[in-house]
Amino acid sequence: MSEELTFDESGLDTWNEPKTFEVTRERIAQYAEATNDPVPAHRAGDLAPPVFAIVPVFESLLEPVLGVVPPSTIGRVVHGEQDFRFHRPIRPGDQLVSRGKMTGWHGTEKGTPACVYLESRTPEGELVTEQYVTFFVRGFNAGNTVGEQAPEHRFPEGLRDSAPVAKVVAHVDEDQTFRYSPAAGDPMPIHLDEEVAKQAGLPGIIVHGLCTQAFTSWAVLTELAGSETARLRRLAVRFAKPVLPGQDITTRMWRAGEQDGVTSYAFETTVGETVVISDGLAEITG
Repeated sequence: MSEELTFDESGLDTWNEPKTFEVTRERIAQYAEATNDPVPAHRAGDLAPPVFAIVPVFESLLEPVLGVVPPSTIGRVVHGEQDFRFHRPIRPGDQLVSRGKMTGWHGTEKGTPACVYLESRTPEGELVTEQYVTFFVRGFNAGNTVGEQAPEHRFPEGLRDSAPVAKVVAHVDEDQTFRYSPAAGDPMPIHLDEEVAKQAGLPGIIVHGLCTQAFTSWAVLTELAGSETARLRRLAVRFAKPVLPGQDITTRMWRAGEQDGVTSYAFETTVGETVVISDGLAEITG
């Protein structure tokens, strides 16, 4: 009997089994080194870089998708957007208990974005991070809109008419993906094997999207938050185009507004004239 190509609504809002992760100073420092992070507290392993928050939830990331998306379309799934909410920095010695669930999807002619919500807590229940991960099923229209989508973080119209308040140029090393993969626990072969990447229709090995986002996180921290990790409360991006090892990336930031002591900044990252990270949003306190 052939597979019915529909999303399974019974898997919606169903938490997967919690996974426990022990944070070590060595793993934090490894992640900082793998993302060229210059913040001293990160390099020393005293505080985790913001995007390190993906590491404790990595095992919980795809399970909610597998419970909803038709198995034959899994090969079309790409990481479309990532939205972190930080309640406090992750520190060495933390025991983080993480779980995830799919909250909804939105069928379109080009494909279906689907949102997975993840949270990490201490064993005592303290909420440390929340994440909204939007996966995009290319070329498959689920045919309906169900549940809750990820919160919006669109780049404000007209903001580019003003000069950015900060700009950071960073070089992506030729061996970046080979350092990032073990640091993040992400073994996807398109980041490590040239032939596999080309078979997937890519020009060659591409940089992990979350590695590129990690570059933007330290750009935001160093330029806008005095390298104080605890001041960053939200970091959201859309992955627009892949970055290749050896390229230079430029992140430009604009002040977008302020409310209740939190300043919002819109940002985007380019390689030359090509936007690789779009709809960037950072929220900073103080």
